Amino acid sequence: MPYSYEHRNLYRSRRGLLFGVCRGVAERLDLSVFWTRVVTLVVFVVTGFWPVGAAYLLAALLLKREPGRWEPPYRRYARDAQYGAARACRHAADSLDARLRRVEAAAEEGDDWEARLRDSI
Repeated sequence: MPYSYEHRNLYRSRRGLLFGVCRGVAERLDLSVFWTRVVTLVVFVVTGFWPVGAAYLLAALLLKREPGRWEPPYRRYARDAQYGAARACRHAADSLDARLRRVEAAAEEGDDWEARLRDSI
């Protein structure tokens, strides 16, 4: 089974927590991202900053970003919400305008509103 381009090269993931190094390594080696992060953290704590922290920062600086364009969901939804909100405001204004015209037309038709209210009480 041939691997895709993403699985042949090592890269930093665009969806990672801190620089995307652990997620990129996990995806390259087809491992669990959670366990990759746990092992990295344990080795970091046991050995101290120098070997693991320096290697992590070096990998974050040297590895290329994941191919493709990834946009955070909150930004995509915010962009869609802006256009959707403007459309919803226009629709609400048009609807309100139409309702006001109907009320004005009904008020002009019947000048005997007071008599109707007295009869209904």
